[in-house]
Amino acid sequence: MELKMYRNKKGIFIVLAVLVVIGTLVIPWRYSLVLSSPETDKVFAYVPMKKGGKYKMLYTHSIHLKPVIESYKILQNGNIRQYELEYEDFAIGMPQNALPGEKFVMEDGKYKILQMKRDFRSYNLSVGKVRANHTLIWRDKKYPLSRFVEPGSIVRFSVERISLIEMLEGVNIQNG
Repeated sequence: MELKMYRNKKGIFIVLAVLVVIGTLVIPWRYSLVLSSPETDKVFAYVPMKKGGKYKMLYTHSIHLKPVIESYKILQNGNIRQYELEYEDFAIGMPQNALPGEKFVMEDGKYKILQMKRDFRSYNLSVGKVRANHTLIWRDKKYPLSRFVEPGSIVRFSVERISLIEMLEGVNIQNG
């Protein structure tokens, strides 16, 4: 009788252990900035990022060939907010003033739009093929997007909880 109870407890323990392992693999738990394909949802790369986290996108403008820096932060509701824009030239495609509630300034020879509140659930970016060199800046380190995606492709930026399997499929941008 004791041997039968022991086998039942061992069986229950094994089933629970297997369920915990499977749950750990498939249940989304890691809050991250996710770079994925808008067509297939395939995760290219991710950045472990908490609410309140900030990052920047640096690229070379295709017309005036000067650097542009867009600053973003993750809001408590999981949306992404663009809160600042910095550039050096008023060429085509660059704003010449701020929207209501924003502040337009010139500092150190650069134009800046501050106090922006442009919120997105997600946004798509076409990664430049020729000279844009789109680069994500996080914690003062630069990560060229061409290391993770083919130049010319479209990448969706969103804030998601991702599972261990998705982490293994994509590249942790810190380690990529």
